[in-house]
Amino acid sequence: MSQPNTPPFRADHVGSLLRPENVKAARKGFYEDQSISNDELASAEDEAIKGLVKLQESVGLNVVTDGEARRSFWHYDFMGALDGFDLEDRSEGVAFAGVQLRPVFPVVRGEVDFPEDHPMLEHFKYLAAQTSVTPKISIPGPSCCHFRVAPEDIAPPQYRDVEVYTADLAKAYKKAVSAFYDAGCRYLQMDDIFFAYLCDPKHRAEKQSLGQDPDWLIQRYAWMMNEAIKDRPSDMIIGMHMCRGNFRSTHAAEGSYDAVADAVFNQTGVDVFFMEYDTDRAGGLQPLQFLSKGHQRVMAGFITTKTGELESMDSLKKQFEEASKYADMDQLGIAPQCGFASTEEGNSITEDDQRRKLELVVRCAEELWND
Repeated sequence: MSQPNTPPFRADHVGSLLRPENVKAARKGFYEDQSISNDELASAEDEAIKGLVKLQESVGLNVVTDGEARRSFWHYDFMGALDGFDLEDRSEGVAFAGVQLRPVFPVVRGEVDFPEDHPMLEHFKYLAAQTSVTPKISIPGPSCCHFRVAPEDIAPPQYRDVEVYTADLAKAYKKAVSAFYDAGCRYLQMDDIFFAYLCDPKHRAEKQSLGQDPDWLIQRYAWMMNEAIKDRPSDMIIGMHMCRGNFRSTHAAEGSYDAVADAVFNQTGVDVFFMEYDTDRAGGLQPLQFLSKGHQRVMAGFITTKTGELESMDSLKKQFEEASKYADMDQLGIAPQCGFASTEEGNSITEDDQRRKLELVVRCAEELWND
């Protein structure tokens, strides 16, 4: 058993939280109206993060994030600040179920690298200064920088060779892991949701239409993650989240984890897996049987962030009873299935719903593991 103040925890969450109203107003004032300065925006974000930390601590969580309050997207803000990357506004966004994402697209204009002054290093330091429990930052995993970039949007000619491109991504992420460690981070989460996308026949077909083998990509994505984290210090925990899309309570993919479970659990080197399991879109729990015996932990996402309806404790206990047929209960924990606001728009729930969901996470951990 882990000590209560040391990750991995029994109760955790993916990272993003609903943006407080003062942050929404400040971001609109800075980005749309040009009515406030960057310093005023940063001040509003600082104050909002203090409140979000207090929220997480008050419900009993031993790990906190900044709620991604400084970001517009869970992934593009990080990617856009990498050397070689840029973000472009276009006319039509990525399709989710019934809605479209804002039309922002990552493009690669030069050689990929992780800069020493990446802004999220300072974001982490600010978070760490606001809490007495474990601070965690979530960033997109290396697979995102391949899956979410169209081949025609990758300019460097050497990157036409996908092995060269993904090798450079792995090197950049290796530098990121080291830089976050030097900044004091001991719990880093890298969200590689596209493992789950590659379980969806629709997304597999899309990659095949581009001449890409989905099964090869699964292996390569696992290799990239392992290359990035394999030399981390022994006191640094790496988490990874997998889901099927989260934008205004909608989704973009479906399908069980069967196609990726072995690669994810046994080839990435990750310590903690946040796995979406709130609907039938995620398939059954059988893929948990591929989890290696030992220290790895699966944070079962039986609690949804897409609706405000609160799950019952009895239903959660039954789901864990089923999960324990495939993985030891000592290697399981509880977390919501995804973030509450993967983009600044947030899901279709209230702040009270969000609090009750986080409280349920903690209560469930207390009842099931006496933690």
